[in-house]
Amino acid sequence: MTRIQANLLLLLTAMLWGSTFVVQQVATGGLGAIMYTSCRFFMGGLVVLPIAYIQFKRKQKSPYRVTGKDWLGMAATGLALCTAAILQQVGIFHTTVSNAGFLTALYVPLVPLIAFVLLKTSVHWSVWPSSIGCLLGTYIMTGAQSVNLSPGDLWVISSALFWAIHVLLVGAMATRTQAPLVVAAVQFFVCAAAGLIAAIVIERPSLANFEGAYFGIFYGGILSVGTAFTLQVVAQRYSTAPDAAILLSSETVFAALAGYIFLGERLSSLQVFGAGLIFSGIIAVQLLPLYRPRQHGRS
Repeated sequence: MTRIQANLLLLLTAMLWGSTFVVQQVATGGLGAIMYTSCRFFMGGLVVLPIAYIQFKRKQKSPYRVTGKDWLGMAATGLALCTAAILQQVGIFHTTVSNAGFLTALYVPLVPLIAFVLLKTSVHWSVWPSSIGCLLGTYIMTGAQSVNLSPGDLWVISSALFWAIHVLLVGAMATRTQAPLVVAAVQFFVCAAAGLIAAIVIERPSLANFEGAYFGIFYGGILSVGTAFTLQVVAQRYSTAPDAAILLSSETVFAALAGYIFLGERLSSLQVFGAGLIFSGIIAVQLLPLYRPRQHGRS
C-alpha cells in the first residue's frame, strides 16, 4: 500500500467516525444509551473477530503467548471502553452533534496529562498550552460568558476522561500482547457484555425498542466500530505519524459537517472560534512532539 492510499483510508476512517455522531443521535430507535452501545460494539466485535482469531492463532504458536494477565488487562480495557461509550451516548442524546464531536476530542490532550499525573510519565511541553487552548475552546463552544454547559455537554466531557483512560489501556495492552486485533475484539465483546447486563438492570429494553434502531446498529457497529478500527490499524502501518494525527483528528470536523448537512446544525462565529482552538490543541499535542530540530555538524 502506498502512503497516499493509506492516507485515504485514514481519511475514510475519520469520515466514518465523524458521521456516526449523527447516527448515534437520530437512528437508535427506542433503545436507551446503554443497550444501543452494547449492540453496536457487539456488531463491531463480529467484524473484527475473524482476523483477530487468525492473529490469535499465530500468536499462540510463538514464544510470546497471550496469558491470563493479558486477558484480565483486555477485560479492563473493555470496561473502560464501555463506560466511555455509554457516557458519550447519553451526552449525544442531549447536545448537538457538533458539540459532541469537538468535546469528545478533549481526550487527546487528556491522555498525556493522565499519564503524567498517574504514571509519572514525562510529557512534551506542548501538552500544557494545548490543554489550556482546549479548555478555552470548550468554554467558548459551550456558552462563553455564562458557561452555559448543557447536561449533554457535561456527559460528553466526562466521557472524554474515560476515552483517555481507554487509549492508555489500549496502548499498554497492544504493546504487551503484540496483538492489536485480538485486543480490539476482546474489548468490543467485553463492552457489549457489560453493556447488556447494565441495560437489562437499568433500562429493561423490549423487542419493540429495537424498531427503527437497525440502521443505527449496523452503521455504528459494523462501519464505525468494526470497519473503521480495522482500516485504522492497517493504514497506520503505511502512513506517517504526522499524517495519521491530522487525518484522524479531522473526525471532529466531519462530525460538525454531518450535523450541518443532515441536522441543520449551525455554529455561531464564536463557537467556530472555540472549535478551532480545540482542533488546534489536538493537532499541536500530536504533532509538536514529533518535531526534532536539525543537528548541524561542526564545520
